[in-house]
Amino acid sequence: MKRQKRDRLDRAFSKGFQAGVGGRSKENCPYSTLDSKSQWLGGWREGVDGRLTGLFNK
Repeated sequence: MKRQKRDRLDRAFSKGFQAGVGGRSKENCPYSTLDSKSQWLGGWREGVDGRLTGLFNK
């Protein structure tokens, strides 16, 4: 059970990162549960930070 939960949260982080790099708004978060939403937003923040510092080109 713990393995499945960790994978789900990792996937939420990864999807948020991709959204941040792609320039999508944080309002587009598809998750409603607190854990998944916080992971998605964390990934989104890192993706936006990377995009703004020039690590990724769109």
